[in-house]
Amino acid sequence: MRTFESLTEQEILALAVSLEEEDERIYADFAEGLRQDFPATASMFDDMRHEESGHRRRLIELYQQKFGEHIPLIRRHDVKGFINRKPVWLMKPLRLDAVRKQAATLEVETRRFYEKAVDRMQDASIRQLLNDLAQEERDHENRADEIGRSKLDAATIQQEDDANRRLFVLQIVQPGLAGLMDGSVSTLAPVFAAAFATRATGSTHTAFAVGLAASIGAGISMGFAEALSDDGSLTGRGHPWVRGTVCGLMTALGGIGHTLPFLIPNFKIATSIATVVVVVELALIAWIRHRFMDSPWFSATMQVMLGGILVFAAGVLIGSS
Repeated sequence: MRTFESLTEQEILALAVSLEEEDERIYADFAEGLRQDFPATASMFDDMRHEESGHRRRLIELYQQKFGEHIPLIRRHDVKGFINRKPVWLMKPLRLDAVRKQAATLEVETRRFYEKAVDRMQDASIRQLLNDLAQEERDHENRADEIGRSKLDAATIQQEDDANRRLFVLQIVQPGLAGLMDGSVSTLAPVFAAAFATRATGSTHTAFAVGLAASIGAGISMGFAEALSDDGSLTGRGHPWVRGTVCGLMTALGGIGHTLPFLIPNFKIATSIATVVVVVELALIAWIRHRFMDSPWFSATMQVMLGGILVFAAGVLIGSS
């Protein structure tokens, strides 16, 4: 890699052309990735792509005047000091907040490059163009921070917020809720069955060990099941391993919640606390279903509580028999 200070005026100008080409392609990728769910914001990225294309043309025209037709390929990763950018295709499905942050970062870095490049230039026409581009990139920073908001009407903003919420529900809430329900409900029976089966020994260690094993095992199983269910390309459910991780962690958390009280050696105290934790877990599941899945509060509560009570009762009856 070369240091920026070692570059000649010709090489700096060639690097500027390469940077504008890369930014143009990134904005095009943003536009295409957002077009289906956020068409208005995608249109704004199309405008920014056209502006970057204009910068590139101005740079190429000046380069041809000063140095001829051949422009050497000098890229950002050939020069020290640039931030490594995550490829857009690895960020899919795109989220508005992440895209806005990335766009603002692009503009800040490009503006700083031009400001630093100006100090290295002796040619007046090159200095003028780089100064102009630095000022335009400075103006773009504010646009990037507010993109998708400042120039959209209230109805469009609401539509894009609704789309963003749907993606969040699909990619995070649904796999997390599935894991929490499985972890909280499916581990009830083995934990309380073990607790009541070993009640006569006066030890709660067996219940804790069974609950911990069931929680971790269920978390691993649910995580892989969710990750391997589909790749998200057609369903819009996001990266499979992100969903799998969310689902697996929430499954394990749901089971460990009512397992931890059995670290208390006293059976009655441990069982009482575990029962309270179960009620809290079921109430949280009902709230999430009501808040994000638009389920009526009463029906969501009754369905979750009824299922939890049946599984809890099954564990107690089996352990006491």
